[in-house]
Parts: sequence; C-alpha cells; structure tokens
Amino acid sequence: MNNSEKIYLGGGCFWCLEAVFQRVNGVLSVRSGYSGGNLENPTYEEVSSGNTNHAEVVEISFDNQIIPLEQILDIFFEIHDPTTLNRQGADIGTQYRSIILATTPEQFANSLRKVSELNSSGKFHSPITTQVLKFEKFYLAEDYHQNFYNNNPNYPYCRVVIDPKLKKLIDINKNKDII
Repeated sequence: MNNSEKIYLGGGCFWCLEAVFQRVNGVLSVRSGYSGGNLENPTYEEVSSGNTNHAEVVEISFDNQIIPLEQILDIFFEIHDPTTLNRQGADIGTQYRSIILATTPEQFANSLRKVSELNSSGKFHSPITTQVLKFEKFYLAEDYHQNFYNNNPNYPYCRVVIDPKLKKLIDINKNKDII
C-alpha cells in the first residue's frame, strides 16, 4: 500500500519551508522550486523579477500514515504569516505569496477547510490571504537552492530568518512526535 503523497506549499522564501519540513517525521523528501505561474522552465532570476506569476514553493513528499495532511498544514500555517499578501518579512513580491497547490481533490477540499477554520478561529489578526489552487506544474529550482540551509547554516539569511522558524517548529511541537 502506497501511503506517499505530494503537496506544494509556498510561504515566502523556499529555503525556509525546505529547512522546516526536512525536520518533520514522515516527510520523505523536500525539493525547492517554482509553481503557480505562466512561464515554462523559469529561472530564479525570472521568478525573482515578479513577472512570471510563479511562487517559490517546496514539493513535499510525505507518508500520510506517519504525518497526515492536517499536520502538514498546521506546520505550514505556524511557520509563516498567511495574512500578508505577497510578502513574508523582508521578502516582497508575488513570488513570496502564501500558496497551497493541492495534488488531489481531497487535499484541495481539506486545504480550503483549514483556511476557513483558521479564519473563523480568530488565530490571526487579519484574514488569511493564502491561495488554494489545484496543482498544475512544478519546476525544480537550481541546484544551489536545494538543501540550502543544511549546506549553508551560517549564511546570514539562515541565521536571521530560518533559525527562528526552526526554533518555533521545535517549541510548538516539542510534546508531539512530529520532529
């Protein structure tokens, strides 16, 4: 029985999401890339221009018997601000938007439900701007973007932006068997 699923998530720079989800039990692989836009085989420079409509995303392959989609989405919404349109911290532009690209009708429905629940809960100070779309195509980012945090832990962006997200992941989930 194959329990493997893929989902594509964007919430700012893909280095952040990659570093976080690489540390989650049940996640089989994480790859950085681009999706949601209209240019075939985009480069980092093209996506960074903001003219491709692609977002920086991660492809997350996970074992849904170890970590269900609900927990993947919980982590996603914990580690970025889904209420800022086209922005995460100092990263500004449509390429940094909050986005969920669902690969199955069930993922799509569950993602919409999660956004609705979070909006109703009052957890966030503003409405969630996360796009929920059906997945179409993923373009793998250049090699130097893959496994970025693990390869460059002392890079200033990693220290200032990613380290606090990893600490938050640990703090929020310390009593769970997620990390």
